[in-house]
Amino acid sequence: MTEAVRASSDAAATTQAEIGAEIAAIAATRTGEETQPRLDYAPYRSSILRHPTKSPYQADPEAVELFAPVFGPQDVDPLEADLTIQHLGEPIGERIVVTGRVTDGDGKPVANQLVEIWQANSAGRYLHQRDQHPAPLDPNFTGVGRCLTGPDGTYRFTTIKPGPYPWRNHVNAWRPAHIHFSLFGSEFTQRMVTQMYFPGDPLFGLDPIYQSIVDPAARDRLVATYDHDVTLPEVATGYRWDIVLTGGHRTWSESA
Repeated sequence: MTEAVRASSDAAATTQAEIGAEIAAIAATRTGEETQPRLDYAPYRSSILRHPTKSPYQADPEAVELFAPVFGPQDVDPLEADLTIQHLGEPIGERIVVTGRVTDGDGKPVANQLVEIWQANSAGRYLHQRDQHPAPLDPNFTGVGRCLTGPDGTYRFTTIKPGPYPWRNHVNAWRPAHIHFSLFGSEFTQRMVTQMYFPGDPLFGLDPIYQSIVDPAARDRLVATYDHDVTLPEVATGYRWDIVLTGGHRTWSESA
């Protein structure tokens, strides 16, 4: 090992150790249940830039409704929920089905809810000009889809399992594989944005975004469960992930 490589490796180890120490110190300050992430979370370096810093602006509710989206079955094609058929060729990677129910805090289904997802491809790269991660783009995978929940609150997507990717929060920082979810109510002010993770990811303990939820039970609710009944023979493995919009067990949401 050259001196330059050894120095780089030592710097990465030291930095990761410091991140781990910060995470442990913050977790030790937890009092009671904290089901949502702290707004200013030191290990996540840009957290101070990702939430409002001023008091909310009082908007005219009637004016807001004039600019609210109008969603209905005629606006969302069922084919939009299959991210593997959006191009002429076959996308590269492991096909998966992700499904679950959207409920309120009392367990009642939330029907006709717009659910949108976006994600990296199997190599861990987004189709976005700001993503310059030196991993290949897949010309047959865009990484976005949407659907409406059914009468029982169920959503369902067919997609490709995303890969982990590096980010510049600290030296040698990698994000666990995840899918971004967005849910709308009847207007933009009711939007919820969150992330779904995959079970057993070795990067969980090293990721400040995931660890910013200091309540372990709340973190666990972001992790999907492998479901063999959802798995399609010779087609795709299946995962189940339920989303709770309100109440003490609501799903973590991004505050940005």
